[in-house]
Amino acid sequence: MKNEGLWQGALLALLAAVLFGASTPLVQRLGQDLGAFGTAACLYAGAALLGLALRQPVEKEARLRRADLPRLLAMAGFGAVLGPVALAWGLQRTSGTSASLMLTLEALFTALLAWVLYRESLGHRAGVAMVMLLAGGALLVLDQGLQGHTQVAGLLAVLLATVAWGVDNSLSRALAQRDPAQVVWCKAALGATASFALAWAWHEPWPAPGVALGLLVVGASGYGLSLRFYLLAQRAFGAARTASVFAFAPFIGALWAWAWGERAVGALAVPGGLLMGLGVVLHLTERHVHWHVHEVLEHEHAHRHDDGHHAHTHESMPQDSHSHWHRHASMAHRHAHAPDLHHTHRHDG
Repeated sequence: MKNEGLWQGALLALLAAVLFGASTPLVQRLGQDLGAFGTAACLYAGAALLGLALRQPVEKEARLRRADLPRLLAMAGFGAVLGPVALAWGLQRTSGTSASLMLTLEALFTALLAWVLYRESLGHRAGVAMVMLLAGGALLVLDQGLQGHTQVAGLLAVLLATVAWGVDNSLSRALAQRDPAQVVWCKAALGATASFALAWAWHEPWPAPGVALGLLVVGASGYGLSLRFYLLAQRAFGAARTASVFAFAPFIGALWAWAWGERAVGALAVPGGLLMGLGVVLHLTERHVHWHVHEVLEHEHAHRHDDGHHAHTHESMPQDSHSHWHRHASMAHRHAHAPDLHHTHRHDG
């Protein structure tokens, strides 16, 4: 059995990290004179438009169901309202570099919740990789504090955003088999609607057309497209491992902030960045192999018939990815795998 799913999940998580990481200093610049609710509303309006444009036909991806609505509402509340509002507020009160690096903690909260809610087991190698990522982020935040470039209130707001997104990431794990573009569209539309209403209620100033357009573009790429890649990574890689690789996003954001002229870095930035980079490399080279049993399972999601897990037949066998309700018979085998949709078995230790 090939290890393609592991690499696919890791690369998708890295793409999500790069897009989201680059968005943080951009949001700080564009939303400097705006209210936190208005900034969040524009960001998620852009994400909603992108999700609407990328929706797939039902033959390709599974649709959301009415039973998913409570989870979507919770995801919108934590991930599309509380998270971006707290981040926007914090970005106005601390440096872009500091805020970007504080976001490293999102991986920790996501991994802990994935362990509690989905029985995901982090192997030794992945655990060490996460520790290295978090240690690197801590060194970089400490570097900012020693230089006096941080404000406690701003960083605490960013910390609140990481908790909110950790909850959001864990909630979204159960929707990984649905059309990711439809999930992005629904979640972002709900978040944008709530944020616009709150911005109006708090009499926040509305952005100028140019600023609004910029925030829409940042929202479409850094929130919408990033979330789509994140959901696809969860499908292939599991919630905890996706979060661990996604922890590289703060380092990306800090690099962008530095490239755009923010020179708030010191001696600890180099070892901190090196630790984060090594953590990502360590995680990308992880290989988890053992005998495991698949119980009987029925569900609907996008799949292929050359992955070793979908042996059901069709009158006309499709060659590409497609979606429909299907049944998995019980089977046992050994191959490299991650805690994806078909590997939620427990591990000893």
